[in-house]
Amino acid sequence: MRQEGEVSRDQGISVDAFVDGIDRGDRTVLAQAITLVESRRGDRQSAAQEILSRLLPATGNAIRVGITGVPGVGKSTLIDALGMQLIAAGHRVAVLAVDPSSSLSGGSILADKSRMPRLAAENAAFIRPSPSASSPGGVARRTQEAMLLCESAGYDVVLVETVGVGQSETVVADMVDFFLVLVLPGGGDELQGIKKGILELADAVAVTKADDGAERVRTAVAEYSSAMRYQRPRSPSWQPQVLAVSAHSGEGLEKLWDLVTEHHQTLSATAALEAIRRQQRRQALWRQIDERLLETFRSHQEVRQRLEQAEKAVLDGDRTPSQAAAELIAAFEDRLAGK
Repeated sequence: MRQEGEVSRDQGISVDAFVDGIDRGDRTVLAQAITLVESRRGDRQSAAQEILSRLLPATGNAIRVGITGVPGVGKSTLIDALGMQLIAAGHRVAVLAVDPSSSLSGGSILADKSRMPRLAAENAAFIRPSPSASSPGGVARRTQEAMLLCESAGYDVVLVETVGVGQSETVVADMVDFFLVLVLPGGGDELQGIKKGILELADAVAVTKADDGAERVRTAVAEYSSAMRYQRPRSPSWQPQVLAVSAHSGEGLEKLWDLVTEHHQTLSATAALEAIRRQQRRQALWRQIDERLLETFRSHQEVRQRLEQAEKAVLDGDRTPSQAAAELIAAFEDRLAGK
């Protein structure tokens, strides 16, 4: 039986060592702790939660930024350039890059370190690629807890790079302070291709590759600026901004970070930031409840015994999905009630 302060033997490190290593900013220990948090094994989850509980007082001091955009928009390239700028200014930067998982194999690309070569070589940076594993919003299962570990390790800027527009991005918007949507310069088709809901989540929209056709970039900035005027801002204290940026030339990066810090200061001054953080914790609580309930339901013996038959009945057209679901849930509830 695992004693308090210990982790399962194959981890080779105690909870005390994890806490001490993270407190010292040891990147190797931090990476191991995130692996522990991402594990679905019960013994590892118990240890992970003990570590998080002990480190919780040291969290919450970072600026949390979510970054999304269509594939090819240049998210990783921009993060590499922005991260280098932030490190030069004295920040410590953590990047949680969520990779698309294969729907067939469950594997992921995990190539973000190669797409952020300069940042990956910096001691003041930590890059953690994690498979999304089909999580809603393109966010890895334990991204929010990984964020807390990074904050407790002394990283004062945490950037969360999502898979990209295509899934609901609400999940990542619910766990960051500032939500940035990257778009390519283009015509009206580009504006039509972005979901209205994504723009409603944005605290800023950045038109990337600003050095690639000045007229197209100016047009895109004007179009998105016009579109954003009709969106309800996430916070009454902040009006979303649109700007042009270039990761290659550095154009607009300083202005982008000025917007992020202005947003942080504005919301902090009005207590809106604390309200956002409280809402983040509430959303995290309910995501965990939903996840645990689904896992408990799926792993229940009565459900496992009936599931194949219920699925067959739905596929054969003998039951509606609602009927089959109701029968499975009723069987689950009966067993819990001891009937």
